[in-house]
Amino acid sequence: MIKVKICGLKKKEDVEFLNNFPVDYMGFIMYPKSPRYVNNELKELLSLVKKAKKVVVFVNPSYEEVKNALDLGADFIQLHGEETPEFGEKIGFKKIIKAFRVKENRIDFKELSFWKNAYAILLDTYVKGILGGTGKTFNWDIAKRIVSSGYKVFLAGGIDPDNVLNAVKEVSPYAIDIASGVELYPGKKDPEKINRLFNSLKLISS
Repeated sequence: MIKVKICGLKKKEDVEFLNNFPVDYMGFIMYPKSPRYVNNELKELLSLVKKAKKVVVFVNPSYEEVKNALDLGADFIQLHGEETPEFGEKIGFKKIIKAFRVKENRIDFKELSFWKNAYAILLDTYVKGILGGTGKTFNWDIAKRIVSSGYKVFLAGGIDPDNVLNAVKEVSPYAIDIASGVELYPGKKDPEKINRLFNSLKLISS
């Protein structure tokens, strides 16, 4: 069964609503330039999650910032910047989801290999000035190559209730990662889209 990560959660009521669905991972963004930045709300938001694994997303953080998130109860750290493998090793690779942004339908496979021991690789669409939540897809052939190379892949980038079945069928990722695809606006999830998403996913397992 495909795993599901809902990212960019900012509202308490959205976390509580998603607790009623088979969400495997919930993502919270600690990047001040993001419209989904949770800032001082992180501790409370993490405490509201019932069953899902808690993922805290950073862009080029300090080790102290990461350690604080883990101390607050984060299960995984998602690194979405230019972090080095040495930094990943210091945190512990098995706690890391390392994001790669696919630019012009290309990816650096050598750079990817440096993170082969991470918990997972997340593939997102490169959009200048926007890190995550772009709402835009990329060439899934690249994702298929990475999956076939043995990586545990979280597929992000423009996934929504309308294309999720195609994404799963074409790529066979470990997980799908959705932010803007189930939103009313950045940081506010749409209950109707969430219902549609999980109704679509039921078709995979039926």
